[in-house]
Amino acid sequence: MSAQDFQTEVISLSKPLKYFALNLTSNDEDAKDLLQETLFKAISNRHRFIEKTNLKAWCYTIMKNIFINNYRRTVKANTIVDNTKDLYFLNIPQQSSSFAPESKYSEREILKKVDSLENEYKIPFTMYFDGYKYKEIADYLDLPIGTVKSRIFLARKQLMTMLKGYSAA
Repeated sequence: MSAQDFQTEVISLSKPLKYFALNLTSNDEDAKDLLQETLFKAISNRHRFIEKTNLKAWCYTIMKNIFINNYRRTVKANTIVDNTKDLYFLNIPQQSSSFAPESKYSEREILKKVDSLENEYKIPFTMYFDGYKYKEIADYLDLPIGTVKSRIFLARKQLMTMLKGYSAA
């Protein structure tokens, strides 16, 4: 497919892509920006498109990834970093009156159960629980990402069995 034909095909997908962008952003201006960035990336990365595959699905994937990256960037920009001396704001005691004494007890019991897991399950589970992404855990433990996902799943399954008597409420 020539460069001109490729451009024409990508631009012809503008209408369905705009609907998808509106669905993602719920804002007309943001949807237009997302559409424009998607079209630009699709056309500028023409060399990455594999002939005789679904161009529409490829463009939808580009749009979804741009939206996710923009969202993550926004969340990261809104994260507050405490640069004060002695981490003043981080060390302020948090008022957590919503916890009843029995919920603290349950939390302690749950942590004991997590600690009782074998290290091959406990380490990936606690890292994931602490906010690490699967890829980061896999790199840190030098394991395939599928193994990490499997171990986290199995850890959850073991914990659900061990904690049958507990309720989340």
